[in-house]
Amino acid sequence: MSQGSGGSNEGSSNQAEPSVHASAVKIGNRAVLIRGPSGSGKSRLAFDLIMAGRSGMVERAVLVGDDRVHLATVGDEIAVRPAPVLAGLIEIRGLGIRRCDYVEHATVGLVVDLDAADAERLPSAESLKTSIFGVEIPRIPVSRDTSPLPLVVAALTTTKS
Repeated sequence: MSQGSGGSNEGSSNQAEPSVHASAVKIGNRAVLIRGPSGSGKSRLAFDLIMAGRSGMVERAVLVGDDRVHLATVGDEIAVRPAPVLAGLIEIRGLGIRRCDYVEHATVGLVVDLDAADAERLPSAESLKTSIFGVEIPRIPVSRDTSPLPLVVAALTTTKS
């Protein structure tokens, strides 16, 4: 199992690093934080993004954490780390819990909210951003009946007109 550079939590204004029920995947130099209720597909999207990185659909994608991650403010950014007991583990439905490469930390650059009540065909500008610990981050609200992978790939590979 390969691990990324550890790094320190210097400059963090939130030393507690609360654990949240979410998954995260580092794509390029930023992480996609995947939130949603239990059973909404967080692990599936995380694995799909890793596979999208392997196929060249997006930049190299590596797991940060699955199911539980820790968030902290670092300057004017949000850092995400795996929960230590779950580091390098991902649930793959039909196969169970598997080991995979992971990185020890990343900066959140996009939030995906699965089963989002405010998901719309043409979302408002306000619904396409969220705030974590006072830091504004781009957001994709995804309805239960929409596949999230194409939306995330589009957000990562296209620009707004």
